[in-house]
Amino acid sequence: MASKPIIKVAALCGSLRKGSFNRGLIRSAIQLSEESITGMNVEFVDIAPLPFVNTDLEVDGKFPESVETFRDKIGGVDAFLFASPEYNFSLTAPLKNAIDWGSRGTNLWADKPAAIVSAGGMFGGAISQCHLRQVGAILDLHFINKPPLFVQAFQQPPKFDYANGDLIDPDTKEGLKQVLVSLQAFTLRLKGQ
Repeated sequence: MASKPIIKVAALCGSLRKGSFNRGLIRSAIQLSEESITGMNVEFVDIAPLPFVNTDLEVDGKFPESVETFRDKIGGVDAFLFASPEYNFSLTAPLKNAIDWGSRGTNLWADKPAAIVSAGGMFGGAISQCHLRQVGAILDLHFINKPPLFVQAFQQPPKFDYANGDLIDPDTKEGLKQVLVSLQAFTLRLKGQ
């Protein structure tokens, strides 16, 4: 029996804070992919170095070096994992900025599968996920629908280590694992494998 191909996943976090709970979800996704989800390679792609989108920065068809590096990292992947915190009932400015840079010139998001996870207050980032889906529709991103993962970070039992944002709740880890399994299956289906 042939083994499944390795799925390359670029993981982007809308929060720039190293100890953010959403970044903790990405760290946990990387760990889960290494330990228990064979056939999936999740790699964090840092969006912090990206300048604000400004077409004056595009010279002779070239982007600034940090943007070129970012585009190289996301251009060759099979799927995306977004950890989308919720700021003022929407996605964050850094995440939207990264998405915009990825769509300049050749749209690198087009026809790729994606999943969204989020951690936050009252709604667990649910509204940010809705807005990210709206943005993704025009970019031709194909989001998985189930299972959803909206982590109410401040509800008991504790979900994260507050010192550095690491995910510690076993039930949330299992929910994240199911998101990754679903993303892997959807990616293979879209690739016809």
